[in-house]
Amino acid sequence: MSKKPPRLVYSTRSEANLSQPKPRGPGRSLPPQQQTIRVMLDKKKRKGKIVTVAAGFQLSAPDLKALEKRLKQDCGAGGTGKADSIEVQGNHRDKIMAKLSSLGYKVKRVGG
Repeated sequence: MSKKPPRLVYSTRSEANLSQPKPRGPGRSLPPQQQTIRVMLDKKKRKGKIVTVAAGFQLSAPDLKALEKRLKQDCGAGGTGKADSIEVQGNHRDKIMAKLSSLGYKVKRVGG
């Protein structure tokens, strides 16, 4: 008895795109001077807990990971990195804005 190879049951991708991998964000990082970062507080879907979100990064995955680690250490808090944003637990909007400005990013405060 020979085993049959696994077959594709369902896919939302067309046949032409099945052989090509999905794109995963920018391959190279833009210089900080060319990026505008939006910094906001958020507590949606977090049981009322506040999270500071810095969004709009156009960085490669390793650069985003390094910046995430640096911001979390400066704030003394935990957090996570998403596709183009960094979330830091707690209200650290002013610290993050100051740090990003010192690194050369253009920073905008969003929300109240």
